[in-house]
Amino acid sequence: MRTTLLAAALALAVAGCTVGPDYARPAVDAPSAWRIDYPKAADVANTKWWEQFGDPVLNDLIETALRENRDVRIAAARVDQFIGALTSTRSQLYPQVGYGADATRARASRTGRPAIPEPADPYFTLYNASLGASWQLDLFGRVRRQTEAAQAQVYASEQAQRGVVLSVVSGVATSYIFLRMFDRQLEIAQATAKNFGETARIFELRFKAGLVSQTEVSQIQSQYQQALTAIPAIRQQVAAQENLISVLLGRNSGPVARGKTIDQLIPPQIPADLPSTLLQRRPDILQAEQNLVAANANIGAARALYYPTISITGLLGSVSTAFGDFLTGPASTWALVGGLTGPIFTFGAIEGQVKSAEAGERAAVAFYQQTILNAFRETNDALTGSQEKVEEAAMQGLRVKALRDFARLSKLRFDKGIASYLDVLIAENELFAAELTSVRVQADRATQVVNVYAAMGGGWVDVASSIAPKPLGIADTRTPVF
Repeated sequence: MRTTLLAAALALAVAGCTVGPDYARPAVDAPSAWRIDYPKAADVANTKWWEQFGDPVLNDLIETALRENRDVRIAAARVDQFIGALTSTRSQLYPQVGYGADATRARASRTGRPAIPEPADPYFTLYNASLGASWQLDLFGRVRRQTEAAQAQVYASEQAQRGVVLSVVSGVATSYIFLRMFDRQLEIAQATAKNFGETARIFELRFKAGLVSQTEVSQIQSQYQQALTAIPAIRQQVAAQENLISVLLGRNSGPVARGKTIDQLIPPQIPADLPSTLLQRRPDILQAEQNLVAANANIGAARALYYPTISITGLLGSVSTAFGDFLTGPASTWALVGGLTGPIFTFGAIEGQVKSAEAGERAAVAFYQQTILNAFRETNDALTGSQEKVEEAAMQGLRVKALRDFARLSKLRFDKGIASYLDVLIAENELFAAELTSVRVQADRATQVVNVYAAMGGGWVDVASSIAPKPLGIADTRTPVF
């Protein structure tokens, strides 16, 4: 009899249907090409692109950040959280087995029903031990939908971790580039201040000799002080950039090692890619889709509440008032119970859950589509920026060269008495500003390439993730639903 009931239950469980919509990826209007044409290098899309800068110090900083960054560790722990939730949810598909045991010492009433007559002993001890099992048959797929949602959340958390890895790598690279930019700007400001200071000293001597006016001395002193004023501001930016990199490395603020100068850094090549590949490579898009899968599954879990719940409970144990007879044949007991429960009037309780789940799914669809639009925008911006910054850097370099000639010739004209020092002052001030701007454009050019890799995603994220801390749990290796 028990074998027949168990077989029937298994047949029902296997044949059970799953309510709710099955996931289907929303249609995406992906452009066929990027807005600009650019040189491609297909062999660098899945490699450690930061090594192309040719700076071992930068490579060490990035690997340290991947191992020690706190955000990466938090993301790994969150994956474990979702793996634990998946394990807990999926366990409901299987029978739950437990045990229990107790010993009771009691006194029966001599005046109760039935009364304990004299001289019977009203005191007795009851020993009880049992092994029980319960199983809620998932006939309508509520638990299966909940498991599907939990599995999708695990995948989403894994993509979130990949997104953190992407941000850490690009963040360290960008911060290091700007640090070397500020270092170079500080060198320029210090050299310019030293040059202006020497000129101011010479003009003081000329003024004492009656060769120049107080106006010219004041002009050069103003120029000298302007260069000196730039130095503390740049030093502050250097310290702030070091502090930022230190946090990314997972350590207290402090000095950061330097390698190559900003002029020596070689911007990586632009990876080859097509717009459609972003759907399979960017962590934020993959995360948004898995959240959509979970939201879709939650609709089925909510709709399943309309259907009855069937459960089977079994118990096998022993009950005796004498310890010597405990666990013997006469003391054995067993029970097998089948139960059926279902809603009749819930006054909108289930309907509200279904509507909430459906609204959550609509929001997830819109967020997924918005994430894709932002991904295309960011990639187009990065590609355009990387191309335009090359031209800007070249033009800015020509401007600096022209201003150096202007300053040199103006100085010669002043020394020969052909022009006033005002021409020299204007030329040198413009040169100082242009040199600072030129370094800034160099850094922008390099960071735009970093932005391209960050926007496109790619296999390099998995390469970097292999260095980062791993979740302690083991996720289901089933291929995600796309």
